Amino acid sequence: MAAQNKFFDDVSQLMTNAMGVAQGAKTEAETAMKGWIDRWLADRDFVTREEFEAVREMAIKARTENAELRARLDALETGRQRD
Repeated sequence: MAAQNKFFDDVSQLMTNAMGVAQGAKTEAETAMKGWIDRWLADRDFVTREEFEAVREMAIKARTENAELRARLDALETGRQRD
């Protein structure tokens, strides 16, 4: 009976170690794949989400300022036409 328990303990330990190795391999594969994808995207000059959002905010700000300046110019032109 003790030999049978030792056998099951050994099998249990082996399975636990195998799961640890599998988890490590999974993490390693995910890291390698992410690195490969990042390099592939960088080689194609794609922008990151952060870069896209930053440029988008700049464009929105520029359009707003442009509209405000256009309104001021229109007001100045309207004032001149009255004189």
